[in-house]
Amino acid sequence: MLKEFRNFIARGNVMDMAVGIIIGAAFTAIVKSMVDDLINPFIGLFTGGVDFTNQFIVLSGDGTYESLAEAREAGAAVFAYGSFMMAVINFLIIAFVVFQLVRTVNKVKEAAAKKDEMPAEEAAPAGPSELEVLLEIRDSLAAK
Repeated sequence: MLKEFRNFIARGNVMDMAVGIIIGAAFTAIVKSMVDDLINPFIGLFTGGVDFTNQFIVLSGDGTYESLAEAREAGAAVFAYGSFMMAVINFLIIAFVVFQLVRTVNKVKEAAAKKDEMPAEEAAPAGPSELEVLLEIRDSLAAK
C-alpha cells in the first residue's frame, strides 16, 4: 500500500494539482482583497454607504444586533443575504478573471500552433540535379 501511495504521489499530475491548489489559494486571497478593499467601497458609494456584508435578517433571538458577527456570536439564527451577495460577486470576479486567463492561454497556444503549421519558406529553384546533368551530357555525346 505504501508503494502504491508513493507511486501516486510521484506522478506529475499530482504535483501539478498541488501547485494549482496553492496558486488558487493565493489567487483567492488577492481577489478577496480586491473585492473587500476596492469593489465594496464603490458599491457602498452607489448604495448610500450600505455595507452588504452586514446585511442580514434575524430569524431567531431578540433581533437587535449591530453586525452579523455580533448576531452569530449571540447564537441567533440569521439570514445573511449580504454575505451571500458578496460571495456571488467574488465568484463572478474570479470566474471572469479565470475566463480571461484561459482565453489568453488558448490564444497563445493557437498562435504557437499556427506558427508550427506554417510551411517553411520555399527555397529558390535548385536547378538540375546531378542525374539530370549526367543524362544531358550523355545525350549530347550520343548526338555527335
